[in-house]
Amino acid sequence: MFKRRDRLPIWQAVWQALWPKGGWGRAAVYVKHRLRRLPDTPRKISRGIMVGVFTTFTPLYGLHFFVAAGLAVAVRGNVMAALLGTFFGNPLTYVPIAVVSLNLGHFMLGTEVRGEVDENIFAKFFGAGEDLLFNAWNALRGNPVDWTATSVFWNDVFWPWAVGGVVPGIFTGIAAYTICLPLIEAYQKRRRGRIKKKLEEIRRKAALRAAEKKAKSETHG
Repeated sequence: MFKRRDRLPIWQAVWQALWPKGGWGRAAVYVKHRLRRLPDTPRKISRGIMVGVFTTFTPLYGLHFFVAAGLAVAVRGNVMAALLGTFFGNPLTYVPIAVVSLNLGHFMLGTEVRGEVDENIFAKFFGAGEDLLFNAWNALRGNPVDWTATSVFWNDVFWPWAVGGVVPGIFTGIAAYTICLPLIEAYQKRRRGRIKKKLEEIRRKAALRAAEKKAKSETHG
């Protein structure tokens, strides 16, 4: 029912994932409005945003939605807010998040960053992906497998990123919670006020119509 009638080419689908129609500015406005209209308490929504933002500092790309949803359940936050919070990770923030997390992770582990982080990280990601693809094929055919690229990816990228992303992830998540909570509370308060005012206006008009109808019936009577 909700599928596109004209399926997009793969390259266009990938491009729209990296750069949404209308740009990331429009996407950010959409996320903001969606967060404001979530039917939940400000604290639960803010907790969801917090864990969603934290999740973007993990190297679990492709699993961010699942991780954010699980963390939201664990902290009793709003799951939809957590999913929307993962949009903090986008093409504009991927590189800064990677640089900070990897450098901090290597520092905490006492290891060294080999090469430029922003130049080698994607190559190592793809290298691990190729290992998984070709080794699965070789295993099915009974050929020997080689996990060298996966080992390099684990030691140079995944583990340091997982360790180093915890601290900035926690601080950024807490900052997101601190900023979003009063904003959502103020928005919901104004929204309740507008709804209350509209209901009062509807009641007033209904009472006025009832009074006019009664007056007409008494006149004709």
